Amino acid sequence: MKQRVKTGPIFTDLYELTMAQCYFSAKITGEATFSLFVRGYPENRNYYVMAGLEEAFAEVLDYTFSSEDLAYLKKTNLFTRDFLDYLETFRFTGTVRCMPEGSLFFADEPVMEVSAPIMESQVLETFLINAIGFSSLIATKAARCVKAAKGRGLVDFSLRRNQGSDAGLKVARSSYIAGFAATSNVLAGKIYDIPVSGTMAHSFVSLFEDEHDAFRVFAENYPDNTVLLIDTHDTIEGAKNAASIGIEMQQRGEQLRGVRLDSGDMAQLSKDVRQILNDAGLTETKIFASSGFDEYKIARVLDNNALIDAFGVGTKLGVSADAPYLDMVYKLVRFKDRDITKQSPGKAYLAGEKQVFRKTDEGGKYLADIIGRKDETFKNTIPMLQTMIEKGTLMVEMPDLEEIRKYFTACFSKLDETYKAIDSTARYPVSVSDDLKEIQKRIAGQIL
Repeated sequence: MKQRVKTGPIFTDLYELTMAQCYFSAKITGEATFSLFVRGYPENRNYYVMAGLEEAFAEVLDYTFSSEDLAYLKKTNLFTRDFLDYLETFRFTGTVRCMPEGSLFFADEPVMEVSAPIMESQVLETFLINAIGFSSLIATKAARCVKAAKGRGLVDFSLRRNQGSDAGLKVARSSYIAGFAATSNVLAGKIYDIPVSGTMAHSFVSLFEDEHDAFRVFAENYPDNTVLLIDTHDTIEGAKNAASIGIEMQQRGEQLRGVRLDSGDMAQLSKDVRQILNDAGLTETKIFASSGFDEYKIARVLDNNALIDAFGVGTKLGVSADAPYLDMVYKLVRFKDRDITKQSPGKAYLAGEKQVFRKTDEGGKYLADIIGRKDETFKNTIPMLQTMIEKGTLMVEMPDLEEIRKYFTACFSKLDETYKAIDSTARYPVSVSDDLKEIQKRIAGQIL
């Protein structure tokens, strides 16, 4: 696992710790199981991409209170001395079953279940929702952009608009899992070994009195990676200036890698610029485009026959602008030998320890999911929740980022095109097994 800043168990909502003290004082120590899942879908969403597991496990496997944490909690005057003494030896000793990172999952089915003594499993709630929820949100948005791009390259340009430096790292990592080719985020490149990509700003071009000079200086410094921003003054004239620099580079045995559009009618401009480059003999020079792209804008310009080879995707990726949050929740489903749910209107959920069984056809294509009891079995299905942590110990070898990326690509290829369309209202079929339904009926009868 990559190194990260440890947050510890105080990265949580206060009520997680006040509940823990109540359990402690009442000597409630039984094992509790919580399910992590997303309620429903935002508009135009038909699937989710599991991401953030590496961060989650790095924290869970070292879930201890530092002396500084305990000193702060003491200062709040909210916790007893006996409880704080207990927290000195606190660690996670339970089991985590979850879908592998890069998996596709669907609304209302558990992506993770945590079983541990109640204080340990309860305190994890806020952190897991934060870590898995945000990364999965961005990976899902990124996957939609990849689908819309139809094989064209995508680069994460979102860092300057991300809501904090931590979010910037998560966006770069999550979008790379979902198929982005690179990121502009240099720190993410260092930490995760993601390819980094970037060109120049309009300020760079404006600094020079002559656009030719700006382009020439950049080409001299980066002869193997020259991509010129051509819309600072006039895009067509900028393309002509870039073409003249490209000819100079050819004469030196070099090649103008690309030009970037950042404003205007992208579809028409890309056609005009392509013609200028081709007329100059620069048929291998690529056209990149940025500015306000997401899956919807990518789809629109390509529907208008834009001749764009790659896109920089920024703000709308980094904040998942059309769906800026997931309704991810972490709910108690079993305590000791008692299955648990609640019946609040609009917030009922499935009680009991569960497994997600994925049906596939002979070629491996996904057909449907069944949410069943943990110990059920179904023929010709794949059980999606795998035991990854047991008794507080990691039981599997964690894949590296490239392996996760390849796994996602394989999973995505198995999902029917019907559910990948960015404006589809089709719903991937997810059912509940008869045995699990019986548990819900029994509990409902007891509550009534």
